Amino acid sequence: MYAIMRKIKTKITIMCDFNTLSDEEKKLHHEKLLLCAKNFGGKNFFLQLLEAIRETKPHPLTAGNSEFKIELGAIKWNKVIFSDKLQLLLKARVNESKQDNLLPKKDEKNYKKILNVVRTLKPIVFHVKPADPQDGPGFFFQPFDMIDDNKTKLNPVFDALFFCSVDTVKKVLNYEPKA
Repeated sequence: MYAIMRKIKTKITIMCDFNTLSDEEKKLHHEKLLLCAKNFGGKNFFLQLLEAIRETKPHPLTAGNSEFKIELGAIKWNKVIFSDKLQLLLKARVNESKQDNLLPKKDEKNYKKILNVVRTLKPIVFHVKPADPQDGPGFFFQPFDMIDDNKTKLNPVFDALFFCSVDTVKKVLNYEPKA
């Protein structure tokens, strides 16, 4: 899993725009999410987790106890995420696909707000564990990939778990790399 994570960090494009990715990027995202699904009990369990997240209101990331549980397993993280930070993150996420960077240009008026969101959320670690340890060991991830001091991207796993449509994640999981 760690080798795949390192490969993906070299060039990351927002995963929810799967059709616009190169074959290499599609393959990397496919391998990474497939491994995450395997470590959570398989594709079906993983997709059920995603569907439960999408159906939960308010957004599970704003849970005061920093966890999201379903019968199949749980996601826990180490810091409360407030609704205002989530809203700013969602706005920045939309811009990331346009500018290939979560951070806006330094002269834009929302730069400091987005930078503060990144600084606040960057240290958070998400642990995803199946309810039955026989289903897999689970996995963990952080919300961002820091490319350099001026470039930050959403971690594709974070994006897939909390934001991408379930249909897009299915497409990534079922992708068949070209030989």
